[in-house]
Amino acid sequence: MSTTSTEDRILAALERDAQASYADIAEAAGVSKPTVRKYINKLEEEGVIVGYSADVDPKKLTGQSIALVGIDVESERYVEATRALKALDSIDALYTSSGDHMLMAEVRAADGDAVGDVISDSILEVDGVTAAHPSFLQERLK
Repeated sequence: MSTTSTEDRILAALERDAQASYADIAEAAGVSKPTVRKYINKLEEEGVIVGYSADVDPKKLTGQSIALVGIDVESERYVEATRALKALDSIDALYTSSGDHMLMAEVRAADGDAVGDVISDSILEVDGVTAAHPSFLQERLK
């Protein structure tokens, strides 16, 4: 049996395949199905598991571009700007970041021009946003 905690083994199995059955997760984690159910319910209630999603290969999507956009925000306007960015329908996901930018946004649009429109017409219009730097995803390698 692994020295990794039961919770960590269950989460790892879910991260590998969010559609895995309790039986598959139990086998991968080395526990029973009721244990898997108990831990998953607990992790959902605690907000550790916030949802289930599909991993998408952007290259296989016809007519869609996906960009990760690094966003810089004035420190004194961070809370208000973050709230405004979270409210934008054009942003699929928003993350805090410890890298080159304060925030990272996932933007999906018809093409590069449409991503540019989202940046100029929505993201940069938010009070306190000082810059937005897109990186377009091209090919999923893993």
